[in-house]
Amino acid sequence: MFIALAGLIIGAVGRYALPWRRTHGAALMPVVGGVAAMVLWVALTWAGLKWDGGVIWWIALIGTGVVVAVVDLLVGRLRTRSDAALLDSVTRHGLPA
Repeated sequence: MFIALAGLIIGAVGRYALPWRRTHGAALMPVVGGVAAMVLWVALTWAGLKWDGGVIWWIALIGTGVVVAVVDLLVGRLRTRSDAALLDSVTRHGLPA
């Protein structure tokens, strides 16, 4: 449960620290952080790392930060490109019926 909370916090910090926050909703990055942290934690425990070891925490938390940053950059770029294409289409052809 602590790793999920840590992932949510990392995602919330990423939401406001990363540049593309205007292109997605307020809950997306915290949810991505929580899910990434839990998935990494399970994968690392399956790989044999001990729960009380420091290595699993560092890998899970740093990995969560990387996942949040990558998702923010990808969603931001895709959303900006998609919005520009939609604006161009609406400007040229009007709204679809």
